[in-house]
Amino acid sequence: MTTAARTLRGLLPAASDYRSIARTWRADLLAGVTVGIVALPLALGFGVSAGLSAEAGLVTAIVAGLVAAVFGGSNVQVSGPTGAMVVVLMPIVATHGAAAVAAISVLAGVVVVAAGMLRLGRAVSFIPWPVIEGFTLGIATIIFFQQVPLLASPHTAAAGEHSSNAVVAAVQALVAADPGYLPWSLAAAGLVAVCMVLAPRLRPGLPGSLIGIALVTVIALVVATPLATIGALPASLPAPALPDIDLTTLGALVGPALTVAALAAIESLLSARVAGAMADTGTFYPDRELVGQGLASIGSGLFGGMPATGAIARTAVNVRSGGRTRLAAITHAVVLLLVVLVAARPVGFIPLAALAGVLMVTAVRMVHRATVRSILRSTRADAVAFVVTALVTVSFDLIVAVAIGVVFAGVFALRSLSKATTVHREPLPGDAEPGDERIALLRFDGPLFFTAADRVFDEVTATNGVSVVILRMSQLELVDATGARVLGDIVTWLERRGVTVLIKGVQPGHEELFRTVGVLDALRHHKHLFTRLEDAVAHARSHVARERASGAA
Repeated sequence: MTTAARTLRGLLPAASDYRSIARTWRADLLAGVTVGIVALPLALGFGVSAGLSAEAGLVTAIVAGLVAAVFGGSNVQVSGPTGAMVVVLMPIVATHGAAAVAAISVLAGVVVVAAGMLRLGRAVSFIPWPVIEGFTLGIATIIFFQQVPLLASPHTAAAGEHSSNAVVAAVQALVAADPGYLPWSLAAAGLVAVCMVLAPRLRPGLPGSLIGIALVTVIALVVATPLATIGALPASLPAPALPDIDLTTLGALVGPALTVAALAAIESLLSARVAGAMADTGTFYPDRELVGQGLASIGSGLFGGMPATGAIARTAVNVRSGGRTRLAAITHAVVLLLVVLVAARPVGFIPLAALAGVLMVTAVRMVHRATVRSILRSTRADAVAFVVTALVTVSFDLIVAVAIGVVFAGVFALRSLSKATTVHREPLPGDAEPGDERIALLRFDGPLFFTAADRVFDEVTATNGVSVVILRMSQLELVDATGARVLGDIVTWLERRGVTVLIKGVQPGHEELFRTVGVLDALRHHKHLFTRLEDAVAHARSHVARERASGAA
């Protein structure tokens, strides 16, 4: 089998995906039903919050949830509409209209599939933990404030009426709030929130969100209220079709599609990684996960849904409920499909304020205070990366926020590493001999790369009053081309001033780089390279002895 064939085979479903199903199917079915119950209000709410419809969120949860479960790289990942994706889609809907979302979903899906084929699944490991948590805090903040317009008025804001920034839009919505509507909507959202908080305390596993939504819906049906509802939902899935969009508009959607693709890849890989840390859920294949998530978004777009990602909250519920194979995520999609086929009419009576309450509580639960405290109390670099990522997420763009957070973390990491590079003057080994004061034994510790290069050059060349300098390299760790070039410059600078340079302990991994960059060629003689410190010191003393003898003569 060729390498390409093996790679392709590793990205496709296999019988081994269901190897343990014979002993786990009961737990998987129960977990799937549980996740389906949890996912229903979230799917409806995220569809509305994105500026689309509750139907779009439900279709996405069903189609993408099923496709990703079969083709993805995790045994327990549950996929569908998520809050992070809603944050990205809102400005897209405001600019290009709701009809463009299906096309963006397909385009983004193609990009994510290509990323999986190109083996980019490990890229998420380069995102530091504080950046991930800052990203999460920013998303949670946006999701919370996105619900304010739903509570302020019985009609969602028309496109362009409110700012594209969730916090600003929330303030605008409150200023223009309907005083006859606001008390009812706040009461509905508050009742749902109370149910979500109290239900698990009364009995673990109780679906507080569904209980709260059911109570609010019944009250809204019995009592005359001004609460706006989801409205009529179709009793079946729409027929699949290619998005109807012209080439001019398609070109304008490429940029948004790339943003959506980046978010889908990052969030899905992070979610699967978190799931793998929660329990023994089998092998996780990140490249296959990208392929599966890409196909899920393509499928969702063909059915008129929105882009999908792995959902951390629903995946965690799946794992905690005992889900261990893909059967659980598949069951979750089937449960949601049955809701469409059997209970579409009752679902249409759910007040939007109730969904807003669900999402507000979900947003609050996304942020763990202990995690925030631990990051803020860790290092200044990590705290800055966390805060900056959160602020940029809320103020500008999710992908930009991750990029800036990674850059901040990288800059501070390089700064810390550069501080770890030290040069110490050591005493010569053995008994002191006349002329030893004319010999400088300099030991290099830590990594030597571009951020520390100038400082190391200044420290070494500041050594005065010596005839011989021994550069001890055995403790030198990472060396890049700039670091090696500076070592060559140090040797050249000292030799030009009549100081003999000896190099001791070049590690095998550094020798080729030192030869290529010219460090070893800068030595006065090829015999000035040593493997033993004793030999280097003896050679240095012989130089000093000749110098003293010459001076005495």
